[in-house]
Amino acid sequence: MRVGETRRSTLAAVAITATLALGCSATAGVTPVREVDVDAKAGESLERMSAFLGKAKALSVTLDIGYDIMQAWGQKIEFGETRVLTVRRPDRLRVDTTGRDGSRSGVVFDGSQIAVFDIDDDVYATTPQPGDLDDAIAHFIDDLGMHLPMATLAQGRLAKEAPDWVNEIHYVETATIAGVPCDHVALNGDWEDVQIWIARGERPLPQRIVITYTRAEGQPQFRAQFSEWNLAPRIGDDVFAFTPPEGAAKIPFRPRGLTSQAPGGSAP
Repeated sequence: MRVGETRRSTLAAVAITATLALGCSATAGVTPVREVDVDAKAGESLERMSAFLGKAKALSVTLDIGYDIMQAWGQKIEFGETRVLTVRRPDRLRVDTTGRDGSRSGVVFDGSQIAVFDIDDDVYATTPQPGDLDDAIAHFIDDLGMHLPMATLAQGRLAKEAPDWVNEIHYVETATIAGVPCDHVALNGDWEDVQIWIARGERPLPQRIVITYTRAEGQPQFRAQFSEWNLAPRIGDDVFAFTPPEGAAKIPFRPRGLTSQAPGGSAP
């Protein structure tokens, strides 16, 4: 097996079952809300960020992502990608992903359908889009078994959904990320530990996030640096239009739960 043979999931296995990268479902109330030990300063920072993002009618942001994958010989190897997230409420979303190896893929919600595509593998899949953005994200993750990291942040739901999976929330320190003063907040969960750096001041936007999968072999991490935040982008309908690449093969979404994980794991 070559290094990176299990680096990413292609659309040939388009329905790999995965949870949201923040360790919770897109739908609130899946698990009972429990007692959470929350540092007041950390809780306030999370609430401000979530409320600020939740009010944005449109946004775009670039994420520089790195993630670990355990190899067959027991070593963690880092892979990565650049992801551009564009959102226009109430029902539009686009994610364009470029891997460090040049591979290109993406997801588009256009208000009527969900499209997932992989340019290099020359395949795509589509399905009707139910309802608004929240409904579509919930369907994408919970019903289709697909993966949409950072969706909870884009929805502004992190503070609301944290009690479903977090045990403790701590304020770590004031830190500077790429020149931006931030609150460094840590969330301790049953399956993941999350660190997030939230800008201080009038624009409490996330600047960096680190997720450690504490129960996975080798405790691999997912890391994302946020840049080029734009909360007033001019986004036309054409941004969310999906036209299959010429010659690309249309494949179906598989029912959730009918796939198995490849040796070495899959990208978070």
